[in-house]
Amino acid sequence: MNPALLPLFVAVPLLVSGLLVVIRHRLVDRVAMVGTPLVSAVAAGALFVHHAAEPVVAHNVGAFVPGVAIPFVSDAASALMLVLTGLMAAAAAWYLTLTGEDRYRFVPPLVVMLIAGVNGALLTGDLFNLFVFVEVMLLPSYVLLAVTGTWRRLGVGRVYILVNLLTSTFLLLGVGFVYAVAGTVNLAVLQGAAAQDPRLGLAIGMVLLALAVKAGVFPVHGWLPSAYPATSAGIMALFSGLHTKVALYAIFRIVATTYGEVVPWVGVLLAVVIATMLVGAVSTAGVGRLRSAIAFQMVSGIGHILIALVVFSAASLGAGLFYLAHHVITVGGLLLLTGAIEQTYGSGRYDRLSGLMRRDRVVAVGFALGLFSLVGLPPTSGLWGKVGLMRAAAEADAGVAAALIGAVILASIASLMALTRLWREVFWGAPMDSYSPDDPEFGRAPRTALPDGVRVPLGLAAPGLALIAVSVALFVFAGVFYPVAADAGVALADATAYAEAVLR
Repeated sequence: MNPALLPLFVAVPLLVSGLLVVIRHRLVDRVAMVGTPLVSAVAAGALFVHHAAEPVVAHNVGAFVPGVAIPFVSDAASALMLVLTGLMAAAAAWYLTLTGEDRYRFVPPLVVMLIAGVNGALLTGDLFNLFVFVEVMLLPSYVLLAVTGTWRRLGVGRVYILVNLLTSTFLLLGVGFVYAVAGTVNLAVLQGAAAQDPRLGLAIGMVLLALAVKAGVFPVHGWLPSAYPATSAGIMALFSGLHTKVALYAIFRIVATTYGEVVPWVGVLLAVVIATMLVGAVSTAGVGRLRSAIAFQMVSGIGHILIALVVFSAASLGAGLFYLAHHVITVGGLLLLTGAIEQTYGSGRYDRLSGLMRRDRVVAVGFALGLFSLVGLPPTSGLWGKVGLMRAAAEADAGVAAALIGAVILASIASLMALTRLWREVFWGAPMDSYSPDDPEFGRAPRTALPDGVRVPLGLAAPGLALIAVSVALFVFAGVFYPVAADAGVALADATAYAEAVLR
């Protein structure tokens, strides 16, 4: 493969986004909005296969001197992330076409521009350009949050904008301090340097803290369950599958490259990881809306993923990446199913939904499998994800291993109890007798009697059901998919090969 093709992962979506602004045609918008991330995922799949022969592919844009040029770098970990984010974005875009949200002004080009930012953030080997691509990812998100939300939602969404603007400023300051100390922001040049220079370690710490806020790590997680449900279900699924996961991947990459296996603040990280898992799981019991409950489960899942850094080995990083894939697919599927329920019945509140197991059995079965996956029960990917994390945690010191395994078990029990309440109130109980139908003038009409024939259309539920089916496939074919994540973990842990490919 020609490494010079790597920038096309950014250039093509940007070009398509610009063309969609000029060419205003609904069919073209839909094909481009769904097709661009799908094409990106297919190309990334081919790139992943190529990495079996060439572990790291790097290109210095403009053929400038290595270490000075803007590097695009791909290995098995970044290629896996490109596949994952591409598929999730395609599923969310598919859902947006079904709900008609793609008709809002500039939604298709904004979604495609977001894909360009995500791809760039996953492929860049430079901290400053990581900041740039994160901003390319966030700028269309601000507009998507406003375009697809109500006035009430828009007020809550200000939290999202303010948090990300302040965090981006802090991220840029951290990158500036890294340059001031090291004279470079190229990750390959910075290999292992943070473990040797305390000043650089502090500067890298600022970058990691900013990314931790964007990822929704405790105790800076509160904005996520407040802001994410403030937009539509389709946009929330898009954000949940891309934004926090790009931040987590960036944390993995920066720590693996600049620190290696010597992480001096692992004790603090251990406490943060355990708290994130438990707070997200326990907080799920305190909400009364479907998407708010899923948002807190997102927070808990982020804590699970970060177990990989506490242990820090090729096996733990592979387990973390498998759990990340499970988390993206499961949460995305549940959010899209929740969106189908909200679209049909006009609400996602527990007290306004009841008896859906009898009315919408296919949707209910899909939702139940998604909840099983969050808890870690068969036959879903969540089981192997948590087993992999606990096996990786067992490699650590006895005290750390006991703390991590105990936290995973406690978080799973807390999630099970909270999600049992969700299931009992929404899917069991008396048949529902009222709903808020669509109103062409006001969006939603006042609650009225629910006709017997109203059901969640299977076409509308199809994107969510497809993702839940993928979660089940990850369980059934774990012998195929888990080694893929393990290979990605090995690539992520091998900072030497990464640096050599960039600097040669």
